Amino acid sequence: MAKRKDPSVRAEELRTLLHHHNYCYYILNRPEISDTDYDRLFDELKALEGAHPELVTPDSPTQRVGGTVAEGFASVRHRVAMLSLDNAYNAEEIREFEARLKRALPGETFRYVCEPKVDGLGVALLYDRGRLVRGATRGDGRMGEDVTQNLRTVRTIPFRLRGALSALDVLEVRGEVFMGREAFEKLNRSLEA
Repeated sequence: MAKRKDPSVRAEELRTLLHHHNYCYYILNRPEISDTDYDRLFDELKALEGAHPELVTPDSPTQRVGGTVAEGFASVRHRVAMLSLDNAYNAEEIREFEARLKRALPGETFRYVCEPKVDGLGVALLYDRGRLVRGATRGDGRMGEDVTQNLRTVRTIPFRLRGALSALDVLEVRGEVFMGREAFEKLNRSLEA
């Protein structure tokens, strides 16, 4: 008869597998296993954590919030001010911007990237040794709101970083959270129903 694995070892194996498969599915758009096989792994981890609550970790896939929105957000101070970007609407404004850059950084050469503006919610994700510990809104740039639980509903935000970034003591990632048109329309249909 085969010896059963230590529950803490199996829970860590399952978390690692599920994080890998979430990455393949949501980031790479290349699932490696079927939804049924994923659900089996998830259910095994959920049962294991249910039987051994001390094994639940904040970054466990079972801790991803299913869509409910928390109320009454706590205030958090940003480690470094989270400033906003200015817009440029014509060529003259871009030339003025470049002139300011050249005054501030003499002798530097600049290259630009242009992209459509996405109007979402500016957030700062704080990782401690590769694990998501906090997500905060921009707020006034110095103080924001802790929306970690809400951000756990966003499947493309990793609970755990991979590769070299996972070894950093502290890493803050800033960006915009937004809802794509298809997801927005799906939400509206479900609300109407």
